[in-house]
Amino acid sequence: MERARDRMIYNIFNGIKAYAGTLQLISKLRLWKYFGVPMLISILVATSIILSAYALADNFGLYISNLWVWEWGKDTFFVISEILSGVLILVLGFILYKHIVMALSAPFMSPVSEKIEAHLLGAQRHQHRDTSFSEQLLRGIRINVRNLLLELLLTIPIVLISFIPIVGIASTILLFLVQAYYAGFGNMDYTLERHFKYDESIKFVKQHRGLAIGNGIVFMLFLLIPVIGIILVLPLSVTAASTETVKLLKAQNRLKSNDI
Repeated sequence: MERARDRMIYNIFNGIKAYAGTLQLISKLRLWKYFGVPMLISILVATSIILSAYALADNFGLYISNLWVWEWGKDTFFVISEILSGVLILVLGFILYKHIVMALSAPFMSPVSEKIEAHLLGAQRHQHRDTSFSEQLLRGIRINVRNLLLELLLTIPIVLISFIPIVGIASTILLFLVQAYYAGFGNMDYTLERHFKYDESIKFVKQHRGLAIGNGIVFMLFLLIPVIGIILVLPLSVTAASTETVKLLKAQNRLKSNDI
C-alpha cells in the first residue's frame, strides 16, 4: 500500500515536471499550426460557459431565494443565492469545458502526439493503429462522455460534503484532484488511442493515475489564468502528457518498434 502511494506521488510530480520545456518542444517540432482549431474551440466554449453563468445566475438566484419565506434578510439571501448560483454554474462549466474541448480536439491532437512520439523514439519506425479523422473524433467523444458522467457522479457527493464545516476544506482539494485526474486522462488518451483499444486505455490510465493527476493539476491551474490560460492550456498539457506517456510506454516495452 505504501509503495503504491509513493509511486503515485512520484508519478504526480513527473506529470507536473513534464510541462518544463513544452514551449521549446512545440516550437522545435513546429506544432503550433496544429493548435489553431483547438485554440478556437477552447475560446468559444469558455466564452459560452462564462456568458451562460452570467445570464443564468440571476434566474437561479431568484429561484433559490424564493425558498426564503421571511421578509427580513430577503435581499441579502437573494445576493448570496445569486453568487452561489454563479459559482455552481462555473464549477459545472469547468467540468463541461474540458470534456467538450478535449473531445472535439481529438482529431487535431492525435497528429501532435504522433509527431512527439516519433521525435522521442528517434530513428525508429513504430507500429500503431491507423485511425481516421472521424474515428479519432468518435473515440474522443466516447472517452470524454464516459469521463464526464463518472466525474459528475463523484462531484455531486463531494460538493454536498463541502458544506460541512472543516470537512469542506478537504472536499475542495478532493474536488480539484478529481477534475485534474479526468483532465489528464483525456490528454493521455491522445497517445494511447494509437496503441490501445478503448478498454485497454482505461486500464492503463487507472494503473498510472498519478501521471494523469499531475498533468491535470497544471491543466486546471492554467484555466485560472484569464484569456492566456484557455489559449495555451491544450497545447502545453497535450505536449506534456504525450512526452510522459510515450516514455512510460517505452519503459514498459509496450511500443512495437522496428529500426528503419
